[in-house]
This record gives sequence, structure tokens and C-alpha cells, in this order.
Amino acid sequence: MSELDSELDELRLSLREIYPEHSEQEINSVWSQLLQILDPFCVNKGTDELEIESIWDSSSVVLITYPDSIYRKDESTLKTLTEFVKNRLGGLSSVIHVLPFLPSTSDGGFAVSNHEKIDDTFGNWNDLKDLSSKHKIMADLVLNHVSSSHPWVHQFIKSEDPGPSYIVSPSETNVWENVIRPRNTSLFTNINTKQGFKSVWTTFGPDQIDVDWRNPHIFLEFLKLLVRYITNGADWIRLDAIAFIWKEPYTTCLHLDPVHSIVKLLNKCLKIIKPSAVLITETNVPEKENLSYLIEGNEANLAYNFTLPPLLLEAIYTGKTDLLKSWLSTWKELPRHTSLLNFTSSHDGIGLRALEGIMDDQRIHNLLVESEKRGGLVSHRRLSNGDDQPYELNISWWSAMSNEGSDNTVFQFERFLLSQLFTLSIKGVPAFYLPSVLASPNDIDSFRKTGQRRDLNREKFEANQLLDVLKNFDSPASKNISYLTHIVKVRSRLKAFHPEASMKCISTNIANCIILQRGLDEDSVYVICNMSSKFLSISPLNQINSLELTPEKRLLDNITGSYFNTDTFKLNPYQVVWLTLTD
Repeated sequence: MSELDSELDELRLSLREIYPEHSEQEINSVWSQLLQILDPFCVNKGTDELEIESIWDSSSVVLITYPDSIYRKDESTLKTLTEFVKNRLGGLSSVIHVLPFLPSTSDGGFAVSNHEKIDDTFGNWNDLKDLSSKHKIMADLVLNHVSSSHPWVHQFIKSEDPGPSYIVSPSETNVWENVIRPRNTSLFTNINTKQGFKSVWTTFGPDQIDVDWRNPHIFLEFLKLLVRYITNGADWIRLDAIAFIWKEPYTTCLHLDPVHSIVKLLNKCLKIIKPSAVLITETNVPEKENLSYLIEGNEANLAYNFTLPPLLLEAIYTGKTDLLKSWLSTWKELPRHTSLLNFTSSHDGIGLRALEGIMDDQRIHNLLVESEKRGGLVSHRRLSNGDDQPYELNISWWSAMSNEGSDNTVFQFERFLLSQLFTLSIKGVPAFYLPSVLASPNDIDSFRKTGQRRDLNREKFEANQLLDVLKNFDSPASKNISYLTHIVKVRSRLKAFHPEASMKCISTNIANCIILQRGLDEDSVYVICNMSSKFLSISPLNQINSLELTPEKRLLDNITGSYFNTDTFKLNPYQVVWLTLTD
């Protein structure tokens, strides 16, 4: 039996295990359709270990952007983005996460109304291919729900196939009191159908109607979309809100066993379609639950590191590093070809669920207060007892880095660079969010216009106006791009920053300092971070036991190119150095 035959046998067995309540005849039909989808990729397929090995390295950096974050009148926004990336951001990242680009009716693209095409405003599939010619592309599979305007919903309303079997519409609504979800809107929304009013499941809001993954044909529908993404230039696939897709009465409807089985099935299919592809799960939940998609090694390659942004933000605000150090010291070892996607800011808010069991309620409250002082807002989720609990902070990361007081720009640039350097330093794949890089403050006008708190951090930029801003080399946006591009280039040369390279948090008695060792032996890089607004004198020989400085050996800061051969040197406020031993 060939390796491909073995993989296909595993796929068939997985289908049977996920859908035991379906007849053998139906599963055989689904299996036949699945083979038709995969068949073009099975021809001459062999094990390409080199292709799998090359999924990432120390040059792997993600840039997160909406397809219309940068726009120009009378031009498709993907063309505008491609031109801007080529001319201004080419060295900043190797992967571009283009947030949902399919037609959508709300939630920044996450209420998909058509799975067949790219939204006309953004362009077409060829525009996406053009962007992928120089960068890998990450695309979103919005798996849990569709827009209330999607054809499946229209079919549901008219009782036309396949709509009634594609939409979650429980006959009983009193068996779901244990459901965990990230919103405080109603779990069910009533819609008027040919057969009268029916309740449909709306995890994220009334315009986002959940699809029924208990029907195996839903798997086929999204597998076809995945193939469409891959054949049009996508390499990395983000599974949006994957944790919520499976519903069973009297359960939390979160991370249920079939969810993990479906991720494994998607992984197996993806490795047949494109062995070097990367699968990413997005689950804004407590850390242990988040890591559950990585620990077996046969589900996702990456999971969003939701713990990092709020922990780092609190450390920057307070200068206290105890929680950050403790978290870094207990970093979980993950299987080969798996890691974390490290970020400080994204299109969503700064999630708070990942702090559960890590930060106490008083410190979380203080974090919310500090954010609100800088113009931030707080979004809530509804608990099963009816109470509302803070779920995420809504604030632009640039505004979050501002200083409280009459001059809020004091150390703003330094804090921002510290946060991005920290993200680039820890184990995993780093990601930048375009509005943050462009020094976007809280977008008050957009929030007032839509009432959506997340719009505080979703500013759009007119291309020509943005280019004028970047002509001023002293503008925050220009400085951010210049500095981060330099850092990414430096990082790409250092093997110690491979996403899977070892990481050790070195114990230090300096409260506002964090020291990390990335990599081993001659490849080691020592990361030292001053987390305070004060100058910091540090003696690396006293803090790092493995360092052996001799007259022949010196310490090189790879960021600035400066050498240190003295026992003690001084770090500027919020400075980060990447030290290596050199002759």
C-alpha cells in the first residue's frame, strides 16, 4: 500500500468516526465526492519532506491587513495593496494575512454572503494571485457561520435544499443553558420562513447564522472553498472560530471532540492538496484550551497566542514582569511543525479569556482602567447565569502605547518598538497588524459611525494620503516601517529565531528586566528587555551563567551593531538588545 493509499484510508475512517449517525450509503456518497475534490492533487503525489520542512524559518513574519486597509479611488483594493506592499512594505513580512475578502454583509468580512467570488470592491482571484507572487498568503475559512443573506439561508427560508440541512435550527431551545460563547447578544434569532418563524443559532450575532457541521456535506462545501483558496495563491489557512462549530445539547458547545476530529481531517486533506501549507486555529479561550489544537501534532500547525497581548500590555503599563516571566518560564513544548502565532494587535480586540488562571481579577480590572484612560473600550460576553463579563479590550495598539498625562507621546514610540521586538523575540511566528505599524490611533470617527467597538482599531488609509505621510521620515508610520524592516532583516539571519528553536527565560532579580535565551550553543541569542521608563544598568556576566566573556570574545547587539566588552552596560528606557558572542 502506497503512502497516499494509507492517507486516503485514514480520511475515510475519519469520516466514519465523525459522522456515525449517517448511513453507510450516505458516507460512501460523501467519500466519493471528497475523492473527486482531492483527485487533481493525488496525481504523481509523493512524500515531499523537503517541502514540509520549509513551512517556516527565522524570516517568517506575518502582516495582518484587511483587503481594503489601503484604498485608492477607482482601483480594486487588492491591486492597491499589492502595489503598496511591493513599494513600501516588501521587507516587512514573508506572509500576508488578507482578512476576509469574500462578499460579506457585516463584521468586517466575517459574515460571508457568497463563497464563490472575491468582493468586487477588493478585486478578483487574479488580484490575489498577483499578491501571492512575492508573498505567501494567509486566508480565512469562516467555518462557523454565514451571512443572513447567504444562499443557504435563503434556501432555508424557502424550505429548498440544501438550506434546511445546512442551517442550525434546534427544535428545542431549553437544552443549551451550558453554552459558552463570546457575545452578549441572543443565542437564537427568529427568522420568518415558509413554514413560519424558526429559531436559528447565532453564536456571534443576528447577521451571522451558524451552519450545521453535523451534516458531512458542510465539510465538503468548505473543503471546496479551501481548494479554491489554495489554487488561487493561499498557502496558510486560518480556521476562524473553529471551536464553536459543533453543537450538542447540555454541553458547552466549545471544543467538543468532533471539532478536533474535523481539524485533523482538514489537516489530512490540506497535506494532500499542498504539503507545505500551514493550518492555523483561532480560538480566543484560556491557554490550555487554545493549545489543545497543537499538542497532538496532527491538527493545526499554529495557534494564535492570545495570552501574549494582555500580559505584555500589563507589564508595559506597570513595569511588573512577574506574570510575564512566570508564563515564559512554563512555556509548553510543542510537537514538531507546530508553534504559536505571536501578535500584539489584530483586527479583533485584545482578548481577556486567555488571562483566566494567570492574572487575578484586580490586576485585570487595573488593566482595563489603564486602557480606558487611553481611549479604550471594553466588550463583554454573556455567561450562562446571565451575567456579562469583560471579554476583550478595544483599542488601537498605538494608542495603547501612549503615555498617561499632558504629553501622551512620551515614550510612545519606544514602547511600541519594545512590544514588537518582544513579539519578534519569543518562540513562534511573529505577526504585525498593518494599522499598528502605520501608527493608527483610536479611530473614533469610525466607531461613532458604526457603533462597533472593534472599529476603533480598523482604520482605513487612502493610498495617496498615506504616501504623503511616509514622505516625512520623522512621522511615526515612516519610523515604524523603517525600524521594523531593519529588525526583520536582522532576525532572518539568526537561526535562533526559528519558530521552533528553543527558548529559556533566564531568572533575574531585576524586577523590570526580562532575559531570554533563544537557540543553543553557538547559535544562541540573548534577548534583554528593559520593561521600564528608566535607564537600566545590567551586568550580563552576573545574570547569564552560560556567558563566558574573554579578551577574545565580545557581545554584539545585532540590532544596533554595537559591541560590549565591559562587565556592565546601560539600556535605554524600553530598549531591547539581541546579544550574541562574537570574536
